[in-house]
Amino acid sequence: MEPAVSLAACALLFLLWVRVKGLEFVIIHQRWVFVCLFLLPLSLIFDVYYSLRAWVVFRLNSAPRLHEQRVRDIQGQVRRWREQGGATYMCTGRPGWLTVSLRVGKYKKTHKNIMINLMDILEVDTKNQIVRVEPLVSMGQVTALLNSIGWTLPVLPELDDLTVGGLIMGTGIESSSHIYGLFQHICTAYELVLADGSLVRCTPTENEDLFYAVPWSCGTLGFLVAAEIRIIPAKKYVRLQYEPVRGLERICERFTQESGRAENHFVEGLLFSLDEAVIMTGVMTDKAEPDKLNRIGRYYKPWFFKHVEKYLLSDQRGVEYIPLRHYYHRHTRSIFWELQDIIPFGNNPVFRYLFGWMVPPKISLLKLTQGETLRKMYEQHHVVQDMLVPMRCLNQALRTFHDDLRVYPIWLCPFVLPSQPGLVHPKGDETELYVDIGSYGEPKVKHFEARACMRQMEKFVRSVHGFQMLYADCYMNREEFWEMFDGSLYHKLREQLNCRDAFPEVYDKICKAARH
Repeated sequence: MEPAVSLAACALLFLLWVRVKGLEFVIIHQRWVFVCLFLLPLSLIFDVYYSLRAWVVFRLNSAPRLHEQRVRDIQGQVRRWREQGGATYMCTGRPGWLTVSLRVGKYKKTHKNIMINLMDILEVDTKNQIVRVEPLVSMGQVTALLNSIGWTLPVLPELDDLTVGGLIMGTGIESSSHIYGLFQHICTAYELVLADGSLVRCTPTENEDLFYAVPWSCGTLGFLVAAEIRIIPAKKYVRLQYEPVRGLERICERFTQESGRAENHFVEGLLFSLDEAVIMTGVMTDKAEPDKLNRIGRYYKPWFFKHVEKYLLSDQRGVEYIPLRHYYHRHTRSIFWELQDIIPFGNNPVFRYLFGWMVPPKISLLKLTQGETLRKMYEQHHVVQDMLVPMRCLNQALRTFHDDLRVYPIWLCPFVLPSQPGLVHPKGDETELYVDIGSYGEPKVKHFEARACMRQMEKFVRSVHGFQMLYADCYMNREEFWEMFDGSLYHKLREQLNCRDAFPEVYDKICKAARH
């Protein structure tokens, strides 16, 4: 049995154990006890194992040798499914609780599960500035390797456990996206096993329709088995400037200005109320002023969003030099600000110094152990949403988020959206500047009702030609979904590649009815 499978099996046995009568009450009402005593140590074990495994595999250079055999195994599984009549749709065999998405797909129980154990970096080609990776490679893996040899991805989403496959089949964004676009826009090639078991490579010039249709398709055109991604030279630090801004008009004006400046390698905003924000701009550098060096990734450091808030409270600008990898994963330790609802005292200096080295608990284990009661409670009283809207609509969008949700902080991340074929592109034929508005937490509006509220939000996003990230709860019906996304190329490829009987339509994988 593969070690990764063994760990998953142990985790499932652990779930059965925590269902013992009396312990579920603790998980629901005193969850921090359960998280601190059980999930933090278990998360640490997972992290240590996967880090050591990635290091050993890359040093031994065993992944490239094994990759072809693993791909042939996937092809064999698909062909056997066809030979047996293909009675049900196919999907990846990766357990739903292992994904970073808040929900677990019900379809895993009814579809044919194709086992895909592809989690290695295959090649770093510094001459052509390309890294070739398998789909389950995580962002933590990528930064650990690339940054150590002086390279990085142009767009590197911040949570450690986000995978390449998830960022391609779903989407990914970072504070450098105002220059480079979404994660899909730094990818140069995909390799997929199709519904007939064949292996195909697609690029902007080879099988180009498939290349542009794959992003956001959620594994409904084929199984991703490898991707080639651009890399760029890295520097040691990020010189980060913090600017507190007050007044919604001024916030939108300054954020738009900074997002349009290519000399800013990184642009990010944290909105702490409708008219209070801190706008951060960063540039990579190899030199740092020693008295302004802040290694924010160390376990005993304050959570990043709390550190940022200090600049707002003092109403003073600031400049710091942050090690590059620490900057990339600045929101990991607190899972943005979600961990404060799980461990309310998690940012206390005493807790950080004594137990911060085990933080954060893995999102997958939090999902695995939440139970039905807690799941329903989160569904009705907790929001995790990213809405992508044109920058010109930022003011209107923030007012809408305030009126309908009132969840703070709000994450603001600008990105350029090229005019390319596929599910997501600007309304016109020209590249346009967009912004990701991330809302994570408990809504403070009175009489919040999840379905009604989110349908209202989705209607607004459609009205401004925006997009909803598909990892989140989607309450749109099928017609509304295809009003938001351009399905012309996607449906054409579904027909050409005989996907209709092999994979569910993307809507049927992400709609609210398909998840629990």
